[in-house]
Amino acid sequence: MPTSLHLRPATTDDVPLIHQLIRELADYEHMLAEFSATEVKLRATLFGDRPAAECTLAYAGAAPAGFALFFANYSTFRARSGLFLEDLFVRPPFRRLGIGRELFRHVAQLACQRGCVRLEWMAVDADTRAQEFYGSMGAQRLVDRRLLRLSGEELARFS
Repeated sequence: MPTSLHLRPATTDDVPLIHQLIRELADYEHMLAEFSATEVKLRATLFGDRPAAECTLAYAGAAPAGFALFFANYSTFRARSGLFLEDLFVRPPFRRLGIGRELFRHVAQLACQRGCVRLEWMAVDADTRAQEFYGSMGAQRLVDRRLLRLSGEELARFS
């Protein structure tokens, strides 16, 4: 891990950087066609009156190296909140230096500090490096659950 690794909560001044990092993530996952986030939308949803998520930035020295974006979820069976890690991304030059692990550890620590019952996230099935990364930290793969989604026209039609 770089000796000068620094993690900090993102601020509204970081919106252009967050936007760029999310774009790089979309490119990495071959999903640029689905990328429609704008700086205006990010500023409103991350730093507006009712923030929908939080973002932590990682710096290696002065260079932005990656980010973690997460939000609260809820367990009805336990009547307690949790955290959902939406994105964890480290730029290619900074990979395999422990930065991803430290970002993940930071979010796990926040979950514990906030009394959360769990930390959840998704990983792409075909991304074996991600599977190994999360497995090395003791993550359990939920084989009895499947993510489902309504979006776009289907969401509008059903509503």
